[in-house]
Amino acid sequence: MTTTASQRERLLRIGEVVRRLTAEFPDISISKIRYLEDEGLLTPRRTQGGYRLFSEADLQRLETILRLQRDEFLPLRVIRDELDAPGQKERKRRRPTALGAEEETIKLDELCERAGIDAGLAKELEEYGLLAPHGSAREKRYLESDIDVAATCAQLMRYGVDPRNLRTFRTATGRQAALIEQLVAASLRARNPERRQTALRDLQQLADLASELSSLLFWRDLRDFAQ
Repeated sequence: MTTTASQRERLLRIGEVVRRLTAEFPDISISKIRYLEDEGLLTPRRTQGGYRLFSEADLQRLETILRLQRDEFLPLRVIRDELDAPGQKERKRRRPTALGAEEETIKLDELCERAGIDAGLAKELEEYGLLAPHGSAREKRYLESDIDVAATCAQLMRYGVDPRNLRTFRTATGRQAALIEQLVAASLRARNPERRQTALRDLQQLADLASELSSLLFWRDLRDFAQ
C-alpha cells in the first residue's frame, strides 16, 4: 500500500497551532490566525468540511510573521512583501544571538548574496551606521545578524525610505543601548562569574523591557497619526 503525501505529513488543526505557539506568543488566538489568512499571509489547506489544516511549513511561516510583528514592528503589508520576495526561502530571519555568546561572521559577498542587496547599498548602509563590520578593506567581516539588518533596510527602501534617513533607527537604538550599558557595565566587567552571569540576565531583561516600551510608544504614535 502506497503512503500518500498527506499521510506522511501530519497536518494540524487551527486549535493545535494555537497550542503550539502559545508559549512564545501568549496573545495568539484562532481569530488572529484567521485574520492573517484573510489578509493573504497564510494559505492553509481545507478539508471537505471546511476545516483548516496547517503543515509544518505553514507553522514556520506563521512563526516568522508573528516574530516580525513582535520584534521588528513591521506592518502586515511589508511582512507579506518580505515573505514573498525572491530568495526569502533561502534567507530565514534568525532570532538574535544570545547575549554574551559569540556570533558567526561572514564576508561582504556572502552578506550581499543572502540579504539580496548589492555592494553599493552595503557601503551606503555602512556609511550611515546600519552595518558595522570588523576589520578593514578585504579583511572586513560582518556579523551574521547583519544579513537581516541589510535585508530589512532594503525592504524599507522599497517604500521610499532613503538610506540616510535610516540613521534615525540607528541613532535611537544607539541611545537606548548606551542607557542600558550604564546600568550594567560595572557588573559585566566583574571577574566574579556569578556576578557577570547575573549582569547578563539583567541585561537581557532590560533589553526586553526597552524593546517592549519602544514598541508600545511606536504604535501609539502611529495610531495618533492614522486617526
